[in-house]
Amino acid sequence: MTPHRFSELAEAYGGDLRRWPSAERDAAQALLASDDGALNAILRQASWLDGQLDRHPSPAVSPHLVHRIVADATRAPSFWARSFSWLFGASFVGVGLAGVAAGILVASLTLPLAVEHEALPNVFDSGDGDVVLNLDAAEETPQ
Repeated sequence: MTPHRFSELAEAYGGDLRRWPSAERDAAQALLASDDGALNAILRQASWLDGQLDRHPSPAVSPHLVHRIVADATRAPSFWARSFSWLFGASFVGVGLAGVAAGILVASLTLPLAVEHEALPNVFDSGDGDVVLNLDAAEETPQ
């Protein structure tokens, strides 16, 4: 156990080592026995906070409040709560379908067409010799 871990446990569980987790307790006592006093100061500060919290009066819980909480917990969900949960689940399906549609659109715009090469004319292909590309319409070229 390190002094930092000791400090974290004192902040979480207080100044009484009996409240600490049993797996950490033995290592904390061994570290406390070998320390020069800094860890004792941490324990004193945690014990002071424990005392302040123990002296603070806790408010009394009214039986009416307990009855209302139990009644609300056992009540069936309303129509709107059930509808909202269904609509919330359906929105995930809608978002997923929109993502699939966007992916198909992107793929169809970026991937080349899978068509036979002979089906599409190519202006750079001069294999036949019948097709001549003429860029100047005013001048005629003999064939």
